[in-house]
Amino acid sequence: MAGERLVAEGRVSALSFFLGMSIIFLPVIANRYIEAGPGLLGSSGGRVTLTAFVAGLNGILLLLYRGTLYQVAIRAAFLGFAFGCGLLVGVSQSQWRHFGWYVCSLSFFHYSEYLITAVNNPKSLSLDSFLLNHSLEYTLAAISSWVEFTIEKTICPGLKQITWLSVIGLAMVIFGESLRKSAMLTAGSNFNHIVQNEKSETHTLVTSGVYSWFRHPSYVGWFYWSIGTQVLLCNPVCLVGYTLASWRFFRERVEEEE
Repeated sequence: MAGERLVAEGRVSALSFFLGMSIIFLPVIANRYIEAGPGLLGSSGGRVTLTAFVAGLNGILLLLYRGTLYQVAIRAAFLGFAFGCGLLVGVSQSQWRHFGWYVCSLSFFHYSEYLITAVNNPKSLSLDSFLLNHSLEYTLAAISSWVEFTIEKTICPGLKQITWLSVIGLAMVIFGESLRKSAMLTAGSNFNHIVQNEKSETHTLVTSGVYSWFRHPSYVGWFYWSIGTQVLLCNPVCLVGYTLASWRFFRERVEEEE
């Protein structure tokens, strides 16, 4: 029964993520049925439509789910909403286009962490599997990158329009994300977000797939994903900070596991 409940949580998260991501259809609907014009979010009609979308989405989730399932659904819907907004900005000609790529990368990372855990190791699945509350340091690092991007965009907007550099960062993000999720899928139930200090009876050493290339492929993937986000944003300060902090974090984590 517990396994079925956890599988249901995974399904709820998938539906909710796509419901949130349906924000990508809002500009088409708004431009067709209300006088929002091309600048949807910059118009009063567009803002009203956006508010109605968010309220309607939350209302649907409240009708469908209760308790833990609602908590799962609202988090997944938020990440889907962020992914959709990032996609809209990322395909536009806005000066914030590269930031839209970043938002897509960030929201997909957190949602896929939950989904892969639901598929691979439902016994360890919890709200923490979204990694949204990873740590205070993680939150401060994310906020710092947003602040740096905004300040530098205001002072030196040309720095944030180096498309070839952002493309390299996006490639690093995709590589890191793919490697980490491949590691999670390969490890199966042996993977856990919580550092294991003792070997359990069911744990086996995985040496196949990406584990034949790297001893800790999930950490390698997260490392390159992390610094790739800062290359994508063209954030020189946070690039150095993320590289040093990530290297120290994963080194200490690996030593603890070993």
